[in-house]
Amino acid sequence: MKFWRRKHVLKIGNIELSGHVVAAPLAGISNPVYRQVCHDAGAALSVSEMISDKALHYQNERTFDMCRVYETEHPVSLQLFGGDPETMAEAAEYLTEHTACDIIDINMGCPVPKVLKSHAGSWLMKEPDLAVSIARAVVTHTNRPVTVKMRAGYDMEHINAPELAKQLEETGISAVAVHGRTRTQLYRGQSDNRYIRMVKEAVSIPVIGNGDIRTPEDAVRMLEETGCDAVMVGRGLVGRPYLIEQIETCLAGRPYDEPSYEARIRLCIDYAERLCAYEGEHTGVSMMRGIASYYMEGMPYAAKTRSACAKAETLAELRQILNDYAAKLAQYSLGTND
Repeated sequence: MKFWRRKHVLKIGNIELSGHVVAAPLAGISNPVYRQVCHDAGAALSVSEMISDKALHYQNERTFDMCRVYETEHPVSLQLFGGDPETMAEAAEYLTEHTACDIIDINMGCPVPKVLKSHAGSWLMKEPDLAVSIARAVVTHTNRPVTVKMRAGYDMEHINAPELAKQLEETGISAVAVHGRTRTQLYRGQSDNRYIRMVKEAVSIPVIGNGDIRTPEDAVRMLEETGCDAVMVGRGLVGRPYLIEQIETCLAGRPYDEPSYEARIRLCIDYAERLCAYEGEHTGVSMMRGIASYYMEGMPYAAKTRSACAKAETLAELRQILNDYAAKLAQYSLGTND
């Protein structure tokens, strides 16, 4: 394998990134706890889940809460979505004045119908004039670097990411992240690195590649095939924050290690404790019912533990389930399990 190495320090506006891996925004997951875990694991940048411009306009308390930034999680990007230049500009002003975010990101890639109905997300891929107006409105109402996350196009008949990225660059955005699928593909099929390469060749700002990165080799392949400046990893990091270090190790041309089963369970317990401290025990445990299974992917005897975690009511109960499973895994490692 030909290993890829960046020959310069990557900067997004005035923000310098220390690595090659960006933690993608994930709805319902990318809160400060998740972002901090990713930073602890070596992420160069983490991005929040989508924040609605309209919700900020109407002073929704839950949305204000989504804008919180930990002192220790920099650099961090807060992601806005919306289809109205005026309220997007207002939202950019709010984030600039009331948060410690380093970067403001505009979502032009989300494919879900609820977001499309507001003429936001990947809807903007088929409305380039509106997309440009929104980007210009945000750029001119903040002193933070502004980035855009987009898809290859709205559908296979309209692959316009290179042209749109070039127009967005002219508005003053500082970087663009490109997912190698169209909106109509949703998350089906294979992300196509060719579209990321086309964007990289069309603009002079940094390009971050996104889509189907599940292994360190996937990241190396994307960087080699596209020439992009960094990779953005989404679902591949849930339950596997150590993938970040593995990618960096692989990029340096060194063999990477897999954590032990017991170490992965300890990561899960640590995440649960942090999440409950941030969200409150009831909400934190509720969220962990779905997240815990990601930490156990590929592990032996996991089915019963996944089922038990999905029914846990308290942090103590969840911790006990996971500790019991870790003890069973230790026996398995020693070859003493039936």
